[in-house]
Amino acid sequence: MSSTFNSNIGFTVFGESHGPAIGVVMDNVPPGETIDLDKLVKFMSRRAPKQNKTSTQRREKDMPQIMSGYFNGKTTGTPLCALIANTDQHSQDYSNLSRLARPGHADYTGALRYRGFNDVRGGGHFSGRLTAPLCFAGAVAGQILEKRGIYVGAHIAEIHGIKDKAFDPINTDKDLIREVRDKDFPTIIDVQGNEMIKEIDKARCDKDSVGGIIECIAINVPAGIGSPIFDGLENTIAQLIFGIPAVKGLEFGAGFEAAGMTGSENNDEFYVNDRGIVVTRTNNHGGILGGIASGMPITLRVAFKPTPSIAKPQATVDYSAMKNETLEVKGRHDPCVVPRAVPCVEAAVNIALLNHMLEYPNF
Repeated sequence: MSSTFNSNIGFTVFGESHGPAIGVVMDNVPPGETIDLDKLVKFMSRRAPKQNKTSTQRREKDMPQIMSGYFNGKTTGTPLCALIANTDQHSQDYSNLSRLARPGHADYTGALRYRGFNDVRGGGHFSGRLTAPLCFAGAVAGQILEKRGIYVGAHIAEIHGIKDKAFDPINTDKDLIREVRDKDFPTIIDVQGNEMIKEIDKARCDKDSVGGIIECIAINVPAGIGSPIFDGLENTIAQLIFGIPAVKGLEFGAGFEAAGMTGSENNDEFYVNDRGIVVTRTNNHGGILGGIASGMPITLRVAFKPTPSIAKPQATVDYSAMKNETLEVKGRHDPCVVPRAVPCVEAAVNIALLNHMLEYPNF
């Protein structure tokens, strides 16, 4: 019944959207790791609502208060705990949701799972607000990885049919990752990003929402990291990615396009490059073979559904009285969750990679 990831790295996310605070406890963080708090807060600020029409008007500073596991600028090796205060709740907007199920939300399934005692305000524990502590954990993991030369970056690949340029699956470098990371609207091609913003605003004006796709890449991951069958890199990444609300699909490398290829088209031929390293000429496998890193960039794409909270009237049920009703959702909601989910995807991949890197002999 817990929201816990428990492996070489363990962490638990706790709290509700409209409770006093949300937070995270991380276990098995290596001791003596320097964590730059300014960089950590900057990472988390990418997930926070923007001062524009592409996100919710809820204003949260998302300033983490570290309670344990950090001293004199370094991790101590004991549980790393952070609290993030909730300061801008409008709980009255959810007064009727203890009985009316919002379409596309977990109100009904949550009521079944927790026998009607779940907190429905702002989505409660099912809210996208819980990605803030995920981003804290991912920011910590990312700083530890980057000290080993491993960089994870993501961008908005598509919004409602409008597409950005893809990462180069062979030659993407840390400079491009950093460049995209620093953008207010993280696309590789700014012109495409501007078109996406227009599409998001159009949905907002129509009292509707749109979804999209985030592409993520991890470079310089050592070959040999991971395990087969149930403890593979894909397995761990997938478990964490699907902990992000609104995720509905995930593919690695060529993904579903591989189903339409022949073996000779899909296979990535090996060769030894001029540095004496085994690499592949193409990267349809997305940097992972048999659950184990090949040394090529790890590439994945994550599909997000449209925000289910929309202002248009929708048919639903009163699951207390078991009768049909009509609902108009109130409150402040993102017309598209994708822009704010980019660091969440990075965070999930950071944690997954650090989790497996701890098994690496030279870590």
